[in-house]
Amino acid sequence: MAKKRGSLLIVDDNQELLVAYEMFLAPHFLSIKTLSHPKSLPTVLSQSEFDVILLDMNFSSGMNTGNEGIFWMNKVLETHPDASIVLITAYGDVELALRAIREGASDFVLKSWDREKILSTILSAYQLSRSRKEIRQLKTKQQHLIDRANLELDFCDSKATAMQEVMDTVEKVAPTDANILILGENGTGKEVLARDIHRKSLRSGEMFVSIDVGAIPESIFESELFGHEKGAYTDAKEDKPGRIEIASGGTLFLDEIGNLPLSLQSKLLSVIERRELSRVGSTQLKAVDVRLICATNANLYQLCEEGSFREDLLYRINNIQLDLPPLRERQQDIPGLTKFFAEQFASKYNKADLKISKLALHKLTKHPWKGNIRELRNAVEKAVIMADGVTLKPSDFILQPAPAGSGIGEEYYNLEEHEKRMITKALKAFGNNKKLTAQKLGINRATLYNKMRKYGIESL
Repeated sequence: MAKKRGSLLIVDDNQELLVAYEMFLAPHFLSIKTLSHPKSLPTVLSQSEFDVILLDMNFSSGMNTGNEGIFWMNKVLETHPDASIVLITAYGDVELALRAIREGASDFVLKSWDREKILSTILSAYQLSRSRKEIRQLKTKQQHLIDRANLELDFCDSKATAMQEVMDTVEKVAPTDANILILGENGTGKEVLARDIHRKSLRSGEMFVSIDVGAIPESIFESELFGHEKGAYTDAKEDKPGRIEIASGGTLFLDEIGNLPLSLQSKLLSVIERRELSRVGSTQLKAVDVRLICATNANLYQLCEEGSFREDLLYRINNIQLDLPPLRERQQDIPGLTKFFAEQFASKYNKADLKISKLALHKLTKHPWKGNIRELRNAVEKAVIMADGVTLKPSDFILQPAPAGSGIGEEYYNLEEHEKRMITKALKAFGNNKKLTAQKLGINRATLYNKMRKYGIESL
């Protein structure tokens, strides 16, 4: 039994044809409405929304120019620009139907009763309608996120020199279409920075589409990124645009790009170079126009040496590289971020007029923040939830303690020196085994290599 979906409106002055279409298509649509003349279209469309409109091209007796169908099609598109309109035409009007497609029709069917052709054309128009609606909904959500972001504290407005250098570069490159690679530890705000770049770009009115490469199973990743055609694989029940296609005209953010399977890196490289893609299961090429921003905490240069990341792809995604500093290098920003998060969570949990004591801010400023801004945000949320009074005290903030034997006390606040000593000590303890050392330190190997380079630590 065919799966029923969506709603269909059929407009034709031939009553027998209306009945035939309705009976034939009833097993495939949840609702079908018929009209014998298009003059009722404005009223009907103001009352109901249809996924597909099947519209005859001629209505007046003796008229066969097709101009009536095009006229009513344009009237519909004036108020419903995303409507999927399929025109009904005779053999002699094919050229006119093609003209109508150029003006906005989705497709056309001939009046010859080719059941398979009619059904496949109308179902394809339905899929197009659903894709358009999904994109419109995503754009609405995107605008909501932009509006909310504009009301929030701009975390990039930093007093720290390292962050100011990053933002100086952002101001220069944001208005361009240069592909950007953002490097930084987990929790440093790489996606927030990517959204800020998009907001300052010439594409700010278009989509910002984010995808966490590391969170998607490899088995469905190709479909998520490039889309698929119906029947491309067992569960591909419908045509589906991928994230790149949805982001066309706007910005595509690929987080944790280092986790992109090697088998798909060449396909992404081809999309970047040719600005076109083919969905899984299709040979048809679709033009796409995206500004690419990638982020990772991995050492992509090291991955290239190991053969798990393509060097040519690295250089294509890395027109500009931004190194986002960890929170411990932005200590001047901790009070402002803390106050912002406190206000945010005080509102969320109905705790108005919360204040933060100077001792609490001092405690937070001196904490190493292994989890960076994300860890600070979580700590503030917990403090707001558990606080009994109107002032957040040091005891309200439950922080992860420094590692035992690290030498960190109230008198020892040089975090970089401590980090260097800890890495050197761990390398010695674990026989210079980089993989084991990284595991014991709670970081990945790429981060370990970055820190060894930063602090001038030689392999032991």
